[in-house]
Amino acid sequence: MKKILLLIMTLIISNANVFAIEDSVIEREQTIQEKINDVGFKILNANKIDKRIIFVYDKSERASLLKSTEDVTKRQIVLYENDIKYITNKDELAAFLARGISLALKSYGGIWNGGLSAIQIKAAPKMYEMYADKRAVDFMVNAGYNPIGLITFINKAFPQKRFDTFSYQNLTSKRLAVIYEYIYTKYPYFIANNIYQNSESYQNFLLNSSYNRKLLEEKIKNKSTEELDYE
Repeated sequence: MKKILLLIMTLIISNANVFAIEDSVIEREQTIQEKINDVGFKILNANKIDKRIIFVYDKSERASLLKSTEDVTKRQIVLYENDIKYITNKDELAAFLARGISLALKSYGGIWNGGLSAIQIKAAPKMYEMYADKRAVDFMVNAGYNPIGLITFINKAFPQKRFDTFSYQNLTSKRLAVIYEYIYTKYPYFIANNIYQNSESYQNFLLNSSYNRKLLEEKIKNKSTEELDYE
C-alpha cells in the first residue's frame, strides 16, 4: 500500500513539475511577444504607417535569409529564436523590426497589389537590403529610438562573407559603412552624443570599419557628393 501511495505522489509531483515548466515557457513567450508588439506598434504609429503589419515571435530557428524574406512579403515580421539572442535592448529590437517593416511596406505597393514587389524582394533580397537599412534608421529616429542600435545589432548578427558578388546579401562591412554615413549625414546628433561609445559591439565596429570611415572622412573633407565604394 505504501509503495502505491509513493508511486501516486511521485506521479503527482512529476506532473506538477511539467505543468510548472510549461507555464514558465508560456510566460516567457508571452513576455517576448508583448515587447515585440510594443516596439513594433510604436514604430508604425510614430511613422503614421497605415498598412496592416503584424509581429510574431517564433521559438524555432530561422532556416535562412530567404525564409525571413518570405515572412516580410507576407506582411508579418517574425522574430526567430536565433535572432533574439543578438538583441540586448529596445534600440536593437527596434532595428530588427524597422528593417522588416521597410520590406513589408514594399509588398503593399505596385502591380498586383504589391504581388510583383513581393516576388522581387524574394528573388533578389540583396537589392533591397541597404534600402531597408536606411529606411529603418528613419523609422527608428521618428519613433524615439537610437539608430546606432542598428549598427550594433547588425555587427553582432551578420557574419562577414568573403565576396558579395554571388551572394544574396551585401558584405556586412559595406552595410555598416552605408548606415554609419547615413546617420552621420542625416542624424549627426547620435554620432556626436553617442551613448553606445563604450559598447563592446560598437567598439568592435569602429575597429573593423577604420578603412571605410577614413573614406568617409575624406569625402566630407573634400565636400564630395560621390557614392563611396566601401569594402
